[in-house]
Amino acid sequence: MKKIKKAVLFAAASVMALSLAACGGKSEDTASADGTAAAGASADGETIEINFFHRWPNDPKNAMFKELIARYEEENPNVKINMDCILNDQYKEKIRMIVSTDEVPDIFSSWSGSFAQEMIDSGNVMDLTSVFEEDPEWGDSIAEVSKGPFTFDGKIMAIPWSQDGKAFFYNKRIFEENNLEVPTTWDEFIDVLDKLKAAGYETPITEGLKDQWAILHYLGTMNQRMVDPEVLAKDYDLATGEFTDPAYVDVLNKWKQLTSYMGEVAVAIDHETARNTYFATEESPIMYLQFAEISLMTDTVNFDYGFFNFPAFSEGKGDPNALTGAPEGFMVSNKAEHPEECIKFLKWLVSPEGGAVQLTTEGGDLTCVNGALTEENALPAQIEALETIDSASQMAPWFDNACDAAIYTVFGQGASAVAAGDMTPEEAMADVQAAAADLRAKQ
Repeated sequence: MKKIKKAVLFAAASVMALSLAACGGKSEDTASADGTAAAGASADGETIEINFFHRWPNDPKNAMFKELIARYEEENPNVKINMDCILNDQYKEKIRMIVSTDEVPDIFSSWSGSFAQEMIDSGNVMDLTSVFEEDPEWGDSIAEVSKGPFTFDGKIMAIPWSQDGKAFFYNKRIFEENNLEVPTTWDEFIDVLDKLKAAGYETPITEGLKDQWAILHYLGTMNQRMVDPEVLAKDYDLATGEFTDPAYVDVLNKWKQLTSYMGEVAVAIDHETARNTYFATEESPIMYLQFAEISLMTDTVNFDYGFFNFPAFSEGKGDPNALTGAPEGFMVSNKAEHPEECIKFLKWLVSPEGGAVQLTTEGGDLTCVNGALTEENALPAQIEALETIDSASQMAPWFDNACDAAIYTVFGQGASAVAAGDMTPEEAMADVQAAAADLRAKQ
């Protein structure tokens, strides 16, 4: 990891301290007028404070965390949790700046994949393997498919919190009316799109290509399906990446083929517009969606839909049964003053008694806790989504979690140009190869 200038680190640490103070500040070891201990103080006046930093400042999740923390503090009056939270991009920048300093938060949220590795490389992340080993009843309740992406060199470095996956959602009625079977191969998929178009659906599949992340979700999956896993691992490593394998050009050719079914409007709209304007209104029978979007569609989608995984490429060398997606979780600083209390809070938070159920019923995300969701507290589609995740052979990380930003940004821009007809797949990959060469030279 590159060293950051001390002045920048000091500034970041100062901002973090101020932010935490603004969010709730440090509690005082004081008593109320009647002599009882103040909230957050133990009977002997000692207060245990935990600084908790995450990326969900908006409701419903922010309100959910506030309620959970209030409940935990009521049950544990000697603990005060100082919560701070900012949006995704700001969060990424901020935690990257402070994770190598003495001001790293006690608990902080993390994506898996390369982002988690970056946090671990700071040297300030606690190994949590023993937490799972010493309490197997709780540890075994966490989905194995979610623990894997947070396991590095055999060590579990985060407690998984939520899990998500990406699949094609399809309109069951339209498929039944047109006698269509769920495709399992790319050729079958293209055949389904052709038949839907022949049936009068001008955009049989929809997407908002204005959103770079939506493009990246496709590319990450298609690379995983097509490219030899060893080649992919080498190319996603910024020290060895070359991206010269012809399979990447094959991916972009198939990408161009697929986007031709999305209509000219796709390049001018975002993902949300595509979902609400085309998929929800049944103009487009198929869309590549995250399971986290199920809760967002309860008021807009009034038809039965199902899921199918990204079809296999006949010439592909990757695992056709992998599912693109990833868990998110919480890391603990090895500089935390009260690590036992941090662990105690997280084990409560990631449990049915704590926040596991509320994460889904209120926050809309799928919990990593096995058995927490039932037909009584979750939507049928969410239960089916969990089954889809559990049946996957492995979780393939989001493209922007799998490699350096200098690569996925150029790759995404090139794919956007290919979809618009402004660049050939070969030209797009030449730009990616140049970006990879620059990264190798800097190592």
